[in-house]
Amino acid sequence: MNTETMAGPRFRDAEARMVALHAAHSRPLLSFLLNLCNGERHAAEDLLQETMIRAWRNLDTVPTEHENARRWLFTVARRVAIDAVRMRKARPAETGSLDMSRLPIGDDTTETVVAADTLRRAVDGLSDAHRTILAELYIEGRSTKETANRLGVPVGTVKSRAHYALRTLKDALLRVSG
Repeated sequence: MNTETMAGPRFRDAEARMVALHAAHSRPLLSFLLNLCNGERHAAEDLLQETMIRAWRNLDTVPTEHENARRWLFTVARRVAIDAVRMRKARPAETGSLDMSRLPIGDDTTETVVAADTLRRAVDGLSDAHRTILAELYIEGRSTKETANRLGVPVGTVKSRAHYALRTLKDALLRVSG
């Protein structure tokens, strides 16, 4: 982008409009987003920032009348919050720090053999569809989209089968270690 464009009257008008939108609507938007984020200020501020970025990118579609602009911004903020929740749910669960007190000390050969045998039996007990999904994702290292394309099933089916297969394996191991 050349410097004349950034300094031109159109840019200055857009910048002034964004400043005015932010001044008029940021506090009520932040309050709204704080409620959606259960009081997590950092998360609400991030969502407010994303809302304002979307307003800047689509400034020509933001209504000029105060109340209509407010409604537009609140709709965008709600959608940004929904998108953030969906993204969090799509990501694997974050794990905390490893509890070192639960790690085995010394030679636990018997436990290792039992766990390996239990895991083998649990994998053998999975349906072919579940075993295939796990092999594609964890042995072949393919993404859910690649796996879906290779197997001719929707991405949601890949995710669902992987979830239930892993849960079955986890339950089997927990029964043994329980």
